[in-house]
Amino acid sequence: MDGSLSGGFTPLFARLLGRDFESLPTAVRCLHLRTGPARYQGEVTVRRGEGWLSRLCAAATRLPPAGRGPITVDIDIQPEGERWIRHVHGHAMPSRLWRQDGLLCERLGLVRFGFRLGVRDEGIEWTVERVHALGIPLPARWFGGVRARESARDGRYAFDVQAALPGIGLLVHYRGSLDVE
Repeated sequence: MDGSLSGGFTPLFARLLGRDFESLPTAVRCLHLRTGPARYQGEVTVRRGEGWLSRLCAAATRLPPAGRGPITVDIDIQPEGERWIRHVHGHAMPSRLWRQDGLLCERLGLVRFGFRLGVRDEGIEWTVERVHALGIPLPARWFGGVRARESARDGRYAFDVQAALPGIGLLVHYRGSLDVE
C-alpha cells in the first residue's frame, strides 16, 4: 500500500498499520487520513479514579475530568507526526504522536508511551510496549490496565480508552464518538 496523499506523505496510522489499515471502517480511516488541521465534534463519558494517587497520576498526564457531554478533538496530521488536543468539560488534554521503532509513541504530559497497534474486529487496538515517566523507563507490565480501542459505531468514529494501574486502580475511562464526515 502506498497510502500517500495529496500532501505527498503517508499519515502515521496508515504507515504503522500497513495493509491492515485498508480493512478498517470508513470513519476510522477518514479520521487518520485527513492531513493538516481538522476539528471533530462528538460526545464523551468520562469516569475518573477517586484516590489521591489516581488523581496525581491523572494530573501528570492531563487526563480529562469526570462527566458526560460534548468533546471537541483537534488533530493536526503532519509528515513528522500528529498533534491531538481533546477538549472535555473546559479541560484541554494535548498529546503528540509519532512513529519510533515500529511503535506509535504518544507523549501525554510527563509520560511517554510506546504502543503496538493492531487491527482486530474492525478496529485498532493499542497495546502498551514501553513507558517512560520524566525520561525514566518503567516496566511495561505495570501498564497492562492501559488500553485503547478505535472503531466505528453507527457510521461514527468511536473510541474507548481506559487506564488503571496496579495498587492505584482506575485513573480514567473515557469513551464516546466523533463525527468525522
